[in-house]
Amino acid sequence: MNDTAVLNVPVPLRAGEEMEALRRFYFDCTWFGVIEANGMGPGSPRMTATGSGSHSAIQDGRWVVGDYQQDQRLDDGTFVLKWELHWVAGWDPMTSAYVATMADCYGNAGVMKGVIDGDRLVYESLESAPVRIRLTWDLSEGTAPRWRNEIAVGDGAWALIEEYRLQPL
Repeated sequence: MNDTAVLNVPVPLRAGEEMEALRRFYFDCTWFGVIEANGMGPGSPRMTATGSGSHSAIQDGRWVVGDYQQDQRLDDGTFVLKWELHWVAGWDPMTSAYVATMADCYGNAGVMKGVIDGDRLVYESLESAPVRIRLTWDLSEGTAPRWRNEIAVGDGAWALIEEYRLQPL
């Protein structure tokens, strides 16, 4: 192989300051809390949730991968389901935005765009989605970080599905 051919091959991007800023929001943790009535769809009951998340970096820190699971129960303790989600997040230099892809055990898959505003990281579904999700990581309370999941149908108002205090491991 000649030197000219090697010089014409694009080099993978290195993780930069955007990924350094993003990484602080992703830490291994557990949580316990409540899923609001109707949070899993119209008519769904209020449930408690006990969950955990683990994270790793891939491609030399270019992306953060999160795997999450939670057991959901009725208020009387009856087991309803185990929810699972696979998440990949990072900085997209082509759009100058944070992006994430997700796939869950319901067969939902999607792309979300995010922004960091101080101690808050907020991801939202793309505007064209008929049902939109907004996920917020809030580190403003120091040792008591919060995670919030909201939903909106069309251009409707955001409604709370669930919110948890994260317990770092």
